Amino acid sequence: MELSAIRLLVEADMQAVDAHIIRHLRSDVVLINQLGGYIVNSGGKRLRPLLALLSAKACDYAGEGHIGLAAIVELIHTATLLHDDVVDDSKLRRNRETANAIWGNEAAVLVGDFLYTRAFQMMVDLGSMRIMDILAQATNTIAEGEVLQLLNCNDPDTTEASYMEVIHSKTAKLFEAATRIGAVLAGRSEAEERALAAYGMHAGTAFQLVDDVLDYRASSEQMGKNVGDDLAEGKPTLPLIHALRTGNAAQRDVIRAAIEQGGLDRLDEVLAAIESTGAIAYTESIARREAQLAVSHLEVLPDTPYKDALVSLTRVAVERDS
Repeated sequence: MELSAIRLLVEADMQAVDAHIIRHLRSDVVLINQLGGYIVNSGGKRLRPLLALLSAKACDYAGEGHIGLAAIVELIHTATLLHDDVVDDSKLRRNRETANAIWGNEAAVLVGDFLYTRAFQMMVDLGSMRIMDILAQATNTIAEGEVLQLLNCNDPDTTEASYMEVIHSKTAKLFEAATRIGAVLAGRSEAEERALAAYGMHAGTAFQLVDDVLDYRASSEQMGKNVGDDLAEGKPTLPLIHALRTGNAAQRDVIRAAIEQGGLDRLDEVLAAIESTGAIAYTESIARREAQLAVSHLEVLPDTPYKDALVSLTRVAVERDS
């Protein structure tokens, strides 16, 4: 099943999510409307709200609560993007200028705060302490992951284990929350809730691993951001960690210097080291393993088109080129 077919399954729900977001983004402060609308309407895969909708449907949920939950998940994600782009000094995302490049860092940070707090207002409206607990824990873990990634920047001694801890916290945790709340909303058993959560964690990990591969393989047009951004920011992602671990002395020196100093002055040499050490293939193999683990946790669900869509999303995550 292709991504377009997956989206078609919940097309009406996704339209309702978009409308829900627009209603709750309204503010008397004009800049919030401008900047918030710009980032929310700037495209993107919308995988996290899609996962929230599909997991609820796969658990046979028949109400409307999943619309609000998917909107909350997307607002949390959007807030993290606003803050990320400030921290990373990014100027391009999804082939468009970042909000901070247009309105400045101060506005981007403050509107990101608005989105976070609006998401929590929406959680209160749901009236479920269980769901609020899951999303609050996820939001806090994401913040921890961001700080850990900041600590790892420009550190060539970052281990694979530390890197995996970052992406579990920073990226995969919101995937996990999105799929877990679908089971909670549907009132499924604890075993099914844990299974959906594990699916989201592994699927989110696979997604981020492929993202890190694409930073060294895809074009700027495919990625929607500048190729080599991770290296320019001194981020030791798994392709670099593996090349540093397995390369020869000269390659290790080049990669260490690139991580420590940031920038793209020796990008060609770094790319050559990544290629010759098989770092891309290694990272892709870990991503495929994570995708397979994600699928294995779906065995507790009945066979439905929504379960098939969740299975297909793991394939989409690892086979994509953007």
